[in-house]
Amino acid sequence: MNSRRKFLLNLGVGTLGMGLLPKIGLGSIAKTNKPIVLSTWDFGMQANAAAWTILSKGGTALDAVEQGVRLTEADPRERSVGYGGRPDRDGIVTLDACIMDDKANIGSVAGLQNIKHPISVARAVMEKTPHVMLVGDGALQFAKEQGFLEENLLTAESEAEWKEWLKTAKYAPVVNIENHDTIGMIALDDYGNLSGACTTSGMAYKMHGRVGDSPIIGAGLYVDNEIGAATATGHGEEVIRTVGSHLVVELMRQGRTPQKACEEAVRRIVKFTQNRGQSLDNIQVGFIALNKRGEYGAYCIHPGFNFAKYDRQGSELIKGQYFLKNK
Repeated sequence: MNSRRKFLLNLGVGTLGMGLLPKIGLGSIAKTNKPIVLSTWDFGMQANAAAWTILSKGGTALDAVEQGVRLTEADPRERSVGYGGRPDRDGIVTLDACIMDDKANIGSVAGLQNIKHPISVARAVMEKTPHVMLVGDGALQFAKEQGFLEENLLTAESEAEWKEWLKTAKYAPVVNIENHDTIGMIALDDYGNLSGACTTSGMAYKMHGRVGDSPIIGAGLYVDNEIGAATATGHGEEVIRTVGSHLVVELMRQGRTPQKACEEAVRRIVKFTQNRGQSLDNIQVGFIALNKRGEYGAYCIHPGFNFAKYDRQGSELIKGQYFLKNK
């Protein structure tokens, strides 16, 4: 009898152990790819390099994404972000940006004029006010109070293009031409924490006062430190309809990989567009996503979207997979 009891006890412990081992094993065997930073489009390569100087030295994802996108904001050659960005149809450069950290702290500005680094103003909103979004004149007033300097953001090149556009004043954005492209950046640091940033000058020759998805938490950017992060680029109106970046993160919460989550979010936009009887010909949206294990994915409607990745394996520009395979 004693031997039988000993046998059953050992069997029970063994079975319990078998039930626990896979969970323990997955946590210890699966290695997280960190630090890592992703950002949208070609200009993400240089932005990622700036972010990597912070991440590689043990810095936080929050500092990395802010400093990374600041590089693009200050580059007058990038005509869809920050200084040198194409103006609205009234000839005014207006900027939108948001930032989100691992604790769900958020800050955002929209319709901001004459300030080169809206992402840093958004971070100041997050850290120094009880609010999450400031817009227009109020955002500018706050920025000046925080010591940001006003300067003319309309370069000679962008002004000349705007004056040429005025001859016909035809509003017809072209897919993958950089008149509606955002830099969105998401990062996972050595501490296992996620943060993201998103900044843009918006669609070229938009109506004055138009705001896209980029400063809207949940649309242009979303971070959930338990699950992952996502950001979007392209036609902001379509991203807002689906609260796209939040959708990507929630799909990852349900068990999808970053890649599959981005694919489903794009299919949702395609479905909504077709349900409204509209063509996809001039609508481009792309998502990038990153989960807590450092796995990533990206997907877009039309071919031509790419994204940049920087991790311990190096820096790389990657072509995004796309929905319209016949293009």
